[in-house]
Amino acid sequence: MERIYTLDEAAKVMGTTTSFPRRLVAQRRIRFVEDGLLVCIPESAIDEFLDERSESERRQT
Repeated sequence: MERIYTLDEAAKVMGTTTSFPRRLVAQRRIRFVEDGLLVCIPESAIDEFLDERSESERRQT
């Protein structure tokens, strides 16, 4: 079963502030799941986002 992270946990995994994953969710730039009022990000969505981000950074150099 896939690990699901809260926004605070996702920020730690991504090495960012808590506001960054919140902004990604608000802008719909990352997949997320809602459980009532709780918003979480699946581990695979974080991996996909980071992979995509590193690819775009490599293309810019």
